[in-house]
Amino acid sequence: MRVLIAPDCFTGTLSAVQAAEAIADGWRRGAPHDHLTLVPLSDGGPGLLDVLTNALGGTRVLVTVADPLGRPITAAILILDVGGRRTAYIESAQACGLHLLSEVERNPMVTSSYGVGELIDEAVAQDATRVVVGLGGSGTNDGGAGMLAALGAGDPDALAVGGAHLGELGDDALRGLSLVRERLGAIELVVATDVDSPLLGLQGASAIFAPQKGATPEMAQELESALGHFTEVVGRVVPSGRDLLTGKEIRLDRQPGAGAAGGLGYGLLLLGGHRVSGVQTVLEAVGFDALLGVADLVVTGEGTFDWQSLQGKVVAGVAEAALARARPTVVIAGQTLVGRRDSMALGISGTYAVAENPEQIAASLADPAGTLSRRAENVARTWSPRHP
Repeated sequence: MRVLIAPDCFTGTLSAVQAAEAIADGWRRGAPHDHLTLVPLSDGGPGLLDVLTNALGGTRVLVTVADPLGRPITAAILILDVGGRRTAYIESAQACGLHLLSEVERNPMVTSSYGVGELIDEAVAQDATRVVVGLGGSGTNDGGAGMLAALGAGDPDALAVGGAHLGELGDDALRGLSLVRERLGAIELVVATDVDSPLLGLQGASAIFAPQKGATPEMAQELESALGHFTEVVGRVVPSGRDLLTGKEIRLDRQPGAGAAGGLGYGLLLLGGHRVSGVQTVLEAVGFDALLGVADLVVTGEGTFDWQSLQGKVVAGVAEAALARARPTVVIAGQTLVGRRDSMALGISGTYAVAENPEQIAASLADPAGTLSRRAENVARTWSPRHP
């Protein structure tokens, strides 16, 4: 049997590449006669560059940029030349990721996306004509203001000191934004994200995601107000457009994906970026459909298979692609919290948890690769035809 192993990372324990290798190791023990193809995946968040490098190669350019608190850190840009066109892939989490902060440092009131702007600047300096920015896993909630400051849109002392300070911006805080937009006008800027939240409101960056980054309910409300003021300042520099068919106002802060990565999506849309599904972008880049064409079974997985997995994450993207090709998909996850009806609706034929009780969870955290491998071995015995 030909098995396509295509997991996401197991957040906090295994990268997507490590997860794929652990699953493959166990599968080989359980079904040594099967042919395995490993294609680790990402939805645009942490691990994006590792996944693309693993599949496509390319050249990594190392850059020293600011982390969410302004400290120097080394990040990378992946450069690929395809068909005479140079594309730069940026993993925003390398510059503004939550994982870069200790527990006590997690405070979206003061963290900044400045380092992401530095990465974009370097991508342009590398003569890229297409820049793909993967969003996800951020520790910021600044609407992309820090990123804009790094690109020259305004004073970093006002824009790159955290989301809370955006409520204090003066009318001329973004006086350089028009020039930045003009400078990047010839660049195709792609915003790759699994989140379709708007910037503001009950489904926006502050209400939904700020608490995951250390914000209290009171802080989230303050951040919401500050981002609202930020959009007003932006509106004085970049007037809203109009829909050509309806004549209705087009507000970028209300666009799907504007709230991704603490509003970094909004900042990128301001620069002329267009949003795409992060997982679909990766699936296309690695040629996933062609790999499905020669597979009999697809195995995917992630740390926790829950309701968020159903909305644009790797597991959902893999299952939908496999369903279109009439290939069965099974999920091996650290924990599974999705009911059978919901998983079957995605085309998933089976879900398997590595850990189902506190003792097993502790064991999986102590040895994530080993426990995942052993679970995969048992799943292989269930799904692979027995050979005499």
